Amino acid sequence: MLESLITSKTRLRLLVKFFINAANHGHLRGLAEEFSESTNAIRKELNNLSEAGYLEKEAIRNTISYRANTNHPLFSLLQSVVRRTIGLDTIVATILERMGEVKKVYLIGDYAEGRDTGTIEVVLVGKELNAEYVEQLAYKIEEEIKRKVKFILTDDFDKKGLLLFGGSN
Repeated sequence: MLESLITSKTRLRLLVKFFINAANHGHLRGLAEEFSESTNAIRKELNNLSEAGYLEKEAIRNTISYRANTNHPLFSLLQSVVRRTIGLDTIVATILERMGEVKKVYLIGDYAEGRDTGTIEVVLVGKELNAEYVEQLAYKIEEEIKRKVKFILTDDFDKKGLLLFGGSN
């Protein structure tokens, strides 16, 4: 979806990095290394996004750290579009519609950190979740969103992740 609208792959990767999870941040050299891109390409896009107000920058010692500007009027919309592009809305909607007793859904791994690597890791928290059914569901979701989905089922999760759904405890 976004690929046809935003032709710069670097800009698209930066939008995913910062808008999939507002807690994500990065600096020029780290982002260049993470994306295997030149610092000039990253700098150009960071400057464009900062000047447009989509990113905030903060000087920390000798580096400038960037993160999504959550106060920007389009922040929620951009975050929603990025999450839809990745397919997170489809994953959560399908799980909640068909699984029943799911208490929480977390995004972990590369996507939670804003890296579009092709494998989405999702933790489902709930009692007596049907692993066989989830495996079938993963295949259907993968076909729809064109990304690999790995589900982890548990009845308790206390690690770090991006909470996508937080039903009643």
